Amino acid sequence: MKEKELDRLNNLKQIEKELYESGIENICGIDEAGRGPLAGPVVVAAVVMPKDSMIEGVNDSKKVSEKRRELLYEQIIKEAISYSVGIIDQKEIDEINILNATKKGLTNAIKGLEIKPQRILVDALDKIDTLGIPYTSIIKGDAKCYSIAAASIIAKVTRDRIMRQWDEVYPNYGFEKHKGYGTSAHIAAIKEYGLCPLHRLSFVKNIIS
Repeated sequence: MKEKELDRLNNLKQIEKELYESGIENICGIDEAGRGPLAGPVVVAAVVMPKDSMIEGVNDSKKVSEKRRELLYEQIIKEAISYSVGIIDQKEIDEINILNATKKGLTNAIKGLEIKPQRILVDALDKIDTLGIPYTSIIKGDAKCYSIAAASIIAKVTRDRIMRQWDEVYPNYGFEKHKGYGTSAHIAAIKEYGLCPLHRLSFVKNIIS
């Protein structure tokens, strides 16, 4: 590993380092993918990485190419002490709103972990149910914290794979390319073909009105 990348990862692990030095051993990073799209689920990932984990290239998922994310995903889940995802579909997003759906996905992801972490680091969310585990909310945490960055990659890859599968069921919308986000091509497809069951009705009101 090049020295520049090693320095970047050390900086990315600074928050964890301070927690480890305080006596905390198992730290869980949490992040989500899919709050903004017009279609599909929101996916929340929780991951507990080993103390000495230093996977080259781990970063905010938005800063990593799709191909590289897939490779990193495999490395992360192989090395993780435990990981879990909470998936809330578009129907429930419409029923309880996207913020509450994200929070519910977070709680479900924590429940799915095989071990109970001593501290949770989460990207930006607060007023969340972490099952009594202390948490720290970090604005832009996926760019500042190794554990959250790892979770962001798990969440993004998991959701992208789901949307690629749905693309085969609803091929008219281009889900494989835009993953349900409101691109001009996606909006044009909605106007041409109408909605499919994957669309979030609460997100597309202005498009179909």
